[in-house]
Amino acid sequence: MNTIRKRLTLFIEKSSENIEKIRATYNPEQFHLIPCHITLCRENEIEPISKIIERITSINLEKPLRIALNGPERFANGRGVFLPTTNKNTEFKALRERILGIPLIREQQPHVTLMHPRNSTCTEAIFTEIKKQDLPTELFFNKISLIEQINNGKWKVVDEYAIVNNNLTKD
Repeated sequence: MNTIRKRLTLFIEKSSENIEKIRATYNPEQFHLIPCHITLCRENEIEPISKIIERITSINLEKPLRIALNGPERFANGRGVFLPTTNKNTEFKALRERILGIPLIREQQPHVTLMHPRNSTCTEAIFTEIKKQDLPTELFFNKISLIEQINNGKWKVVDEYAIVNNNLTKD
């Protein structure tokens, strides 16, 4: 029996060269599974998907969603590395609430995972090298991607939805 997972994701398209270089070097397994991204909504939040898509296609932001980032930090007992956000994430939170159609009970903190602890291990030497990299301090997003993973395989884009400047149709 196939296990299928779906998520809403914000793929990082610009300013990602150094992020992807870090991921390819220190976390190649995750690098091959999915490009660098910020998870917007997890699989347990997006059912029924038809209602979620209906809400997404009604989104019309005046400007791209902005997410500001801090420098790299370690997590999961130092095994993983991520770029946390710097702000209160009010735009991200508002977007999630609009998509989900309810006030959020549990907030999700947006972040960019550089090394996932499930399939990599950060050392002091690796973390020192990562901290030397020129990493973006802010990211901008114009679309939301619906992605799918079957049996822990590579994540694939199922559909994409523009969210800025009256682009109410899919890309």
